[in-house]
Amino acid sequence: MKKKILLLSLCFSILFANSCTDLEEEVLDESLTGGASPEAAADGIIAPVYAAMPELFLHTRYFALQEITTDEAILPFRGGKDWGDNNIYIDLHRHNPTSQNVPVNDAWRSIIIQGVTRSVTAINALAEMEGDAAKLYWAEAKAMRAYYSMLSLDLFGLIFVKDNLSETSTIMRGNDAVEYIKAELLEIESQVSNNVGPGRITQAAVWGLLARLHLNAAVYRDPYADSFSFSTEDLDKVIEYCDKVVALGQYQFSPEYFEIFDDENHTNKELIFAVDQRSDLNGHNRLAYFSLSGDQFPLPEFPKANGTDGPAITPDFYHSWTDAYGGEDPATKDSRFYKKNLNIPADSCMTGASFEIDRGILRGQQYGLQTPANGTPFTRCGDGGANYKVGKLFNRTRGLASVPVNFTEFVNFTEAGRGYSNGYRVLKYEFSKKSDTGRNKGDADIIILRLADIYMMRAEAKLRKGNAADALTDVNTVRASRTARITPPALGEMTLDILFRERGFEFYWEMQRRTDMIRFGKYEGSWTEKTDTDKRKRLFPIPQSAIDGASEIPGYLVQNASY
Repeated sequence: MKKKILLLSLCFSILFANSCTDLEEEVLDESLTGGASPEAAADGIIAPVYAAMPELFLHTRYFALQEITTDEAILPFRGGKDWGDNNIYIDLHRHNPTSQNVPVNDAWRSIIIQGVTRSVTAINALAEMEGDAAKLYWAEAKAMRAYYSMLSLDLFGLIFVKDNLSETSTIMRGNDAVEYIKAELLEIESQVSNNVGPGRITQAAVWGLLARLHLNAAVYRDPYADSFSFSTEDLDKVIEYCDKVVALGQYQFSPEYFEIFDDENHTNKELIFAVDQRSDLNGHNRLAYFSLSGDQFPLPEFPKANGTDGPAITPDFYHSWTDAYGGEDPATKDSRFYKKNLNIPADSCMTGASFEIDRGILRGQQYGLQTPANGTPFTRCGDGGANYKVGKLFNRTRGLASVPVNFTEFVNFTEAGRGYSNGYRVLKYEFSKKSDTGRNKGDADIIILRLADIYMMRAEAKLRKGNAADALTDVNTVRASRTARITPPALGEMTLDILFRERGFEFYWEMQRRTDMIRFGKYEGSWTEKTDTDKRKRLFPIPQSAIDGASEIPGYLVQNASY
């Protein structure tokens, strides 16, 4: 018996049978017999389903759609030279992408052409196999198809449903799509394990995804509504599934907030579901390097591993922190905002092992490894060369050796606001200690679902049902759990605006902001360079290549409104 694994023959087969576009992957047929154990064969079939995840969670795909479109992140045309890219990120921030927008097209391919299609192939192959491993992986493949479908529904307002690649997919929207995803997850709820790591689907992950589905169901059923009707049934389900995860007692809050995002976080007890990026899986380091200055080199042993002067946080998001703490420095009030690792000038001469740059939201003059004018190698101290010199950073890699790397609050798309030091930056995920280029070899699991989100979803469901007291308790439980350094003070009241603000504090840079803004009715607001109020921009355009590929079936794939 031969099964198609690893790469799939697409020919746009997730949409319809017997029609091809240029969106093709190579077909690799591998025999699953000939000495391979049933467990190894099953491993080979499920692997491509999960292997689609790192590419989806690249900085220029799902991150761009979920963060740069929001009040959390902005990516200017840096210095008039970098990250212009035909305005694709500017258009995202302004809610003005086209059907040719590269991040939108890349996310579509990762989710639908790779994720959903690979899941369908695995489901079919595993259904024909014997053994416990095949049964377990079949359930995981079903859950992953549901997860990819949920992403498609969230971003594009539709899902493609088929059980065999030779069939023409049925397109579902609205309530039909919600009910389909729910049924898929409920079918395998009792068939997956809770004894595998966060890089695979577990029962807790299924419950968490069901909670997320029900929390957003009002949006998914009517994405252009003037206001959303959150049903009691949906909110009760959110509470029910969150209660189940908490009752397991398997997950724990991390006292040190930034340890959740360390480069070796796979065993962190707060993670429920994540993209497994351990080095043997060839992960990427993009979420760490993306926002840092080109003159920030976090790894003394790798002088080619630096930042790229990408997105900054917006002044609007920064002020949500300062306003919450009465104008006082958030770094002194909330350990989630910032973690200081470099002490300058006391630590101006350091060993490589002790050098670690700051984490969180980075402001003001930045310090780090010193480089001569040509950028390499790092300058050693005058102590025989064992230690590295650490001091003020300048924009040498940008040809601006006299201009300090001094991050400012001010950032926008004007010439004055798009300089290399404009905007406060974010280093939430630790820069991988194995990343010799700064781009690849990331060890950090990219988080999809963690315990704090379970508590926060439950809090929101309770609050929308009118139980502000219990919602406040859940939110304060999360805040009180960060005990390693500065524990945020308990909140005294809970409203939807406070909860929205609190989700921003807990989950910034974790690719939840767009979905949150839509659900809380904030997405049509104004921030930095964004003034568009068109509620139809809640969904992204369907790529023109997909519409062209489906053109032989009239009316089959219709572009989303306003595009």
